[in-house]
Amino acid sequence: MADTRKEQERAELHKMIWNAATDLVHAGGVDAWDFKQYVLGTMFYRYISENITEYINKGEHAAGNIDFDYAKMSDEEAEPAREGLVEEKGFFILPSELFCNVRVRAARDENLNETLERIFNHIETSAQGSASEDDFKGLFDDFDVNSNKLGATVAKRNEKLVKLLDTVAEMKLGKYQDSTIDAFGDAYEYLMSMYASNAGKKGGEFFTPQEVSELLTKLATVGKTEVNKVYDPACGSGSLLLKAAKILGRDNIRQGFFGQEINITTYNLCRINMFLHDIEPDKFDIAHGDTLTEPAHWDDEPFEVIVSNPPYSIPWAGDGDPLLINDSRYSPAGILAPKSKADFAFIMHALSWLAANGTAAIVCFPGIMYRGGAEQKIRKYLIDNNFIDCIIQLPANLFFGASISTCIMVLKKSKKDSSVLFIDASNEFVKVTNNNKLTDENIETILEAFKAREDKEHFAKLIPNSVIGDEEHNYNLSVSTYVEQKDTREKVDIQKLNAEIAEIVAREDVLRKEIEKIIAEIENGE
Repeated sequence: MADTRKEQERAELHKMIWNAATDLVHAGGVDAWDFKQYVLGTMFYRYISENITEYINKGEHAAGNIDFDYAKMSDEEAEPAREGLVEEKGFFILPSELFCNVRVRAARDENLNETLERIFNHIETSAQGSASEDDFKGLFDDFDVNSNKLGATVAKRNEKLVKLLDTVAEMKLGKYQDSTIDAFGDAYEYLMSMYASNAGKKGGEFFTPQEVSELLTKLATVGKTEVNKVYDPACGSGSLLLKAAKILGRDNIRQGFFGQEINITTYNLCRINMFLHDIEPDKFDIAHGDTLTEPAHWDDEPFEVIVSNPPYSIPWAGDGDPLLINDSRYSPAGILAPKSKADFAFIMHALSWLAANGTAAIVCFPGIMYRGGAEQKIRKYLIDNNFIDCIIQLPANLFFGASISTCIMVLKKSKKDSSVLFIDASNEFVKVTNNNKLTDENIETILEAFKAREDKEHFAKLIPNSVIGDEEHNYNLSVSTYVEQKDTREKVDIQKLNAEIAEIVAREDVLRKEIEKIIAEIENGE
């Protein structure tokens, strides 16, 4: 019953977001991808307003002040609490600048764009000098209240902003601490998937479908009930990190969530996503920059869980930077990933950051499993040192804007055997509109094979490292090399077929003779 209600609320929420998109995008001229930024920014503003209000009210109610409501206080009365709240929550918002109060005044505020710009600036600066300063810095940069995308005049822009505030205010998001519904997070994911599917590479490049996220995270957490921390070196919007929170439970990830993202807009989205999923500032550390050449977290304790869907075969500095071959992440292999294809640079980086008892699950472009040159030499290093635990071939067309068949590489530093498990999951999917999708059953089938670590006809094969590295295989890691696909062609009984052909020929002979007889009779009759 609860699940049904949850699905109804989710469907209603999605409908409201879609209606807002129709209103602001289709009728209003706002680009779809930009619209997403505005909705997420407004949702985030509402979220942190309700977050701090609930926190303050809860404390006052517990102290016996039952009728207290922070939203109804004057700014002068609230100001003395600023320092303590920044220390406890990481930020501060004056009552007059709370989402609910601004929204009530919005339609009458001729300078609404300036009001919002000022408030967003106040929220960011409130965290200055505190431990959460970096977490709030630049969070509203993509919410440009003065952009012509919202309208050609201030009046038109403000009209859109009022609609935006009203739409987000009407969303049934529940209280921020209600983890059973997590409507904030769900609305975020719906927006991401909605535009990733329409925007192709523009959106899909940093959005990993939930089902793939779930498979990756479950692979990386098999046998674990709690871990020190979770890391994604190309974290995008943070969906993989948050999937770990959902699967293991936030409290079972002791030191929190770590990631790095090169795209500034996506970096901001990731931090917003952490807040929307109620991850406190002291439990996440998301860095901006190029992981491959300027890694953050390099002096941190190694990570027990690493999950990632890095960009496929992108160019990087490679041997163009003479310092990289001496980088402790890449030097063990004795060679760098090609300048035109950074895939193995991400893999070597993840391996370097991985704890001795950890697991890394990484989505890979299939070409890296069989291409020669430097990539073959890196595969040799990984196999000879027994770091590769499993290779899983995924179905095609799982990702937005990418129809290729990707695969998953699972890395471990402490394996119980010297073999690699190959799983052919290329047929584990259901078709949904334009994409294929992994079902819960598909995911469970893959996980069962991963845990069993034994041969299963046409699906899984455990191959010794010595075989992978022999002259015949030469460190080829393609699943199709080791797992024989089921022959779905119709089997033909040759003897039966020959008998049927002989029968057809005999019948043809009889028919021919009868036709000749009829023709002869006609000719004689003439």
